[in-house]
Amino acid sequence: MIGSAAGFSVMSLLVKLASEDLPTGEIVLARAIVTLGLSYAMVRRARLPTWGTQHAGLVFRGLLGFGGLAGYYVALARLPLADATTLQNTTPLLTAGLAWWLLGEQIGWAAAVAIGLGLAGVLLVAHPTGGALDPLGIAAAVGGATCSAIAYVTVRKLARTEHPLVIVFYFPLVATPLAIPWALADFAWPSVGQLGLLIAIGVATQVGQVCLTMGLSLERAGRATSVGYLQVCFAMIWQVVVFDVSPAATTIAGAALIIVGTLVTAGSSSRSPTPPASPA
Repeated sequence: MIGSAAGFSVMSLLVKLASEDLPTGEIVLARAIVTLGLSYAMVRRARLPTWGTQHAGLVFRGLLGFGGLAGYYVALARLPLADATTLQNTTPLLTAGLAWWLLGEQIGWAAAVAIGLGLAGVLLVAHPTGGALDPLGIAAAVGGATCSAIAYVTVRKLARTEHPLVIVFYFPLVATPLAIPWALADFAWPSVGQLGLLIAIGVATQVGQVCLTMGLSLERAGRATSVGYLQVCFAMIWQVVVFDVSPAATTIAGAALIIVGTLVTAGSSSRSPTPPASPA
């Protein structure tokens, strides 16, 4: 899950940079195509049954993933990065609630502490900016976070019988055809540099997605996704390295809360009640 947070934080940074010149639909399609090729190659290399067994559930996970992906990318394009990050990081709280309701998973004291500290830390680090925000951007961010939370719970259920790589493969398999009309509606030929940026988005996404799915196959959904708050800490690093902007005192304080919450979660002795999917 830490690897997933790192991969997705790089993806968010690259999407924000790409959104300055490229349409959102084109970025979504490029990510889907790159991850589709990588996912298929990984499934074939592992000699897994490509199409899995729970076809309807896998397609449903792909639809939810596309909804979460589209919503977050629209939010990154239309909202300040801080606001988009704040709304996106409500996903662990939604996931824990849904996993308790739908799967009967206990949230546990460690995950509850991590969620509370994480939300407090996110609000300190990426507090919403003043003034009116784009209503479409807000709706997209909230809708994307909701789709992602339902997708994470679905992954947790699918992981009982499906290999994580097969689950990952269905995400871009469903997302690619859905993204084509969106991309063609406002297509712009990318430059060589922009093409490299789009490929990098896909690679970073693949790293994040594979780590995420493997993490959810091994640990309760609420506890696992609470580690996702580390994305905010990684964002601080990119802010200094890429933009040469030092974090504010509130950012450092918020990051400390997030790190404490993550350490509490990692140090908890509670175990997952569901065994991981067989690697074969």
